Amino acid sequence: MHLRSATSWWSVIMSVLASAFGVQSQQNYQRDFGQTSILPYVVVGVVFVVVFVIALMLLVTYITR
Repeated sequence: MHLRSATSWWSVIMSVLASAFGVQSQQNYQRDFGQTSILPYVVVGVVFVVVFVIALMLLVTYITR
């Protein structure tokens, strides 16, 4: 899976993180929705959610021990 367009994996990751925390700029928002494939954003988004949930579970387990 290669992103040969103007979007690199790093910019996809940063866009997903910015969107998750509600700080995505309008310029980046327009750039992201101008891409032809949504697949990289979905993959990174799902990985982010899984890692975030696991991190929260570990934090709660650590605190309540």
